[in-house]
Amino acid sequence: MYDVAVIGGGVVGGMILRELSRYAGSFCLLEAKADVAMGASRANSGIAHAGFDAKEGSLKAKFNLAGSLLMEETCRELGVKYQRNGSLVVAFSDEEIGTLHELYERGVKNGVSDMEILDREALVREEPNIGSEAVAALFAKSGGIVCPYELTVASIGNAVDNGAELYYNFCVQKIDRCKDYFVIHDETGRTVEARYIVNAAGLACARVAALLGDRSFHMKARRGEYIVLDKEYDGIVRHTLFFCPTKLGKGILVSPTVDRNILLGPTAAEQDGDETLTTAEGLATVLESADKLCRNLPRGAAITSFAGVRAYCDRHDFIIEWSRAAEGLYNVAGIESPGLTSAPAIGRHVAAELVKVLALSEKTDFVPTRRPAHFFSSLSQEEKCAYIKEHPDYGRIVCRCEGVSLGEIRDAVRTAPRAETVDAVKRRTRSGMGRCQGGFCQPVVVRVISEELGIPYEQVTKSGGDSLINVERIK
Repeated sequence: MYDVAVIGGGVVGGMILRELSRYAGSFCLLEAKADVAMGASRANSGIAHAGFDAKEGSLKAKFNLAGSLLMEETCRELGVKYQRNGSLVVAFSDEEIGTLHELYERGVKNGVSDMEILDREALVREEPNIGSEAVAALFAKSGGIVCPYELTVASIGNAVDNGAELYYNFCVQKIDRCKDYFVIHDETGRTVEARYIVNAAGLACARVAALLGDRSFHMKARRGEYIVLDKEYDGIVRHTLFFCPTKLGKGILVSPTVDRNILLGPTAAEQDGDETLTTAEGLATVLESADKLCRNLPRGAAITSFAGVRAYCDRHDFIIEWSRAAEGLYNVAGIESPGLTSAPAIGRHVAAELVKVLALSEKTDFVPTRRPAHFFSSLSQEEKCAYIKEHPDYGRIVCRCEGVSLGEIRDAVRTAPRAETVDAVKRRTRSGMGRCQGGFCQPVVVRVISEELGIPYEQVTKSGGDSLINVERIK
């Protein structure tokens, strides 16, 4: 029996599990899909928000600021790429300049430092390719960028390395409340027993809570479409560029990524469920808006597009609390933007709440650090040559676009949390994320997964479930 079962393998669930693994207890994470970071943590803007946008006094404001202050240290410990590049909220009219001043005042009340309002001249100095109609901007220097799925993988991997356990393909369907513990069932008949449950299931949070009679909130979904530009245009923007926010969110942005691509998006379309299809209409909206924010965007440089679904709740704020309807259930729901930024702080807070009731002591042998997944690419040429002598697989480049070696792909399958699908390998190594989008490297990735997991080549999937790639081998 576990002390705590965390339901949901996104960045918030991962950070909670990591913080729990600091203590002398037993913990597990139940993920419904074939890999972690398969929900909102798979496809979002990757922005570490400064904290000026959330309404003062809200949980969003509280955890945004706290998470922003923790993000750099957290990423350094976990070996995750992070850059404090600064955010610019851009105004295109006198009315929107008024909005900038409102955001500035809200940021001050929320405790955000290093903000200023730039006029057109100062804005152009900061961002030479800013749109020709832009008249001013709120510059938040503490804004940053981080890879959301890399942070999720690393936090869960660090927790597993410190003794936590991970269950893939565990879609919770039923929860029985016994005298002083829960029995959690998945759709295949597997069960997990735990004294407490943390419900961090994203879009499924309301459904999971209802299994224990808690119907105090409802979840809704909003789909956002994105376009990714080739690394060749790295530097065309230096900061994250936002429009003034609306009731639907922060709107379309143009931003560099930590991996040197340029990201455009997202749209905001209300929908039922977790469908992630892109549309011609949505992508056209992204391009039109991005062109207004930034001049000289090369439309022919798009290498891929994708969509993500962000879950939000009818309370319009984070829910981070013990359930009033089900003793032993802790709900962490409605974690929309700025959820990624808030995740390190949410993890600490929720773990502290659980540790308090469990009366657990802190481990003396907890290891907070983790070797970066991208460690090889960061080595000097001399260091690479020395490493290849000891590990020959690192001398064979499989993904030409991103320079990913066979050794890195094998390590992705072997290292917690194990990559068991092609997309899981992509999230850990970037193999398949370049110009050809896996055209050259995918067959080798499939072969490595087959060999490492001991499964037939034809059973390797793109993303789990029935997403089979090959019908049969011909050679």
